[in-house]
Amino acid sequence: MPELVVLTEQLLSPVPGGTGRYTRELAAALAAAAPVGWTVRGVTARHADLSPAAIPGVLGPRALALPRRALTLAWEYGMPLWPGGDMVHAPTPLAPPARGGLVVTVHDTVPFTHPETLTPRGAAWHRKVIRRATATAAAVIVPTQAVADDLARHAPGPAPVHVIGHGVTAAEPTPVDGLPPEYVLAIGTVEPRKGLDTLVAAMAGLSRAALVVVGPRGWGEVDLDALADRHGLPRARLHVLGRVTDGELATVLRQAAVLAAPSRAEGFGLPVLEAMAAGVPVVHSDAPALVEVAGGAGITARRDDPADLARALREVLERPDTAADLVARGRARAAGFTWAGAAEAVWRLHVSHWANKSGEGS
Repeated sequence: MPELVVLTEQLLSPVPGGTGRYTRELAAALAAAAPVGWTVRGVTARHADLSPAAIPGVLGPRALALPRRALTLAWEYGMPLWPGGDMVHAPTPLAPPARGGLVVTVHDTVPFTHPETLTPRGAAWHRKVIRRATATAAAVIVPTQAVADDLARHAPGPAPVHVIGHGVTAAEPTPVDGLPPEYVLAIGTVEPRKGLDTLVAAMAGLSRAALVVVGPRGWGEVDLDALADRHGLPRARLHVLGRVTDGELATVLRQAAVLAAPSRAEGFGLPVLEAMAAGVPVVHSDAPALVEVAGGAGITARRDDPADLARALREVLERPDTAADLVARGRARAAGFTWAGAAEAVWRLHVSHWANKSGEGS
């Protein structure tokens, strides 16, 4: 019975982020859509508690012998520690050296295009393992054509690159106390790449609406309170919620007046689709991947331009007809992205490569 191993290590990261959500949702969808005879198993590094990596329908998780840091270094330097399985899906570039049965998802090209928004070590590691994936993996998956185009420029290789978008998850809302009556929402890890400094400055130029920020703290020491003080945004209009549950996120999202996605660089931008699916208007930066994902169903603002971002937010906050139009177009756009559809496309790659491997070995 063939087995697909999904590397679910990202779920055990201190800050799983958007790639953690991708890992969980895609693995669950792969298990639900498994072809007859196939099983799906999660594999991680060694940890004292593997429960955050448990996914309904996915066997395991099974831990490898090495802890996370040692496993990362071992794979980085080419140690052939194979995680088992007939095919392996790496939902992030953390992957073993390829030996014919590996498919890797590369979420963005930020390490090449915006290395200053990552730690120096993080940028260098990602460049190395992404180049190895495009050189040796059976296939590489990217979420947008924008990422595919960037890979062709910065990390060309013989591995075929396939564009497979993310899906949208509809979580059951749970109560959240203390939300302001009208607010602009930002979702994502609080780090330099997300452009939250631009958003805070833009909000200071608006006479209405609070700013609600959802997401864990990342690297870079982005201090939202200090940014508010610097730009003149009253602390009473800034609400930093940090990490929330999926149910709380659903509530915070549905009650927002507008979602702001001011990122300097993205590979996909899942909050944009999640907002559209929830009937929330979207304002996003002109980062190519966000423009591609929004598909004309949001309002675009220039990156690093607080005045232009404030202009875009006013269009939504002060014009009900504009907001209503964005809601209608957003719902239609989001309907085309499902995890079931993503899993079906990913399965086609794995089954095809497994059949080729089996044929070569017979």
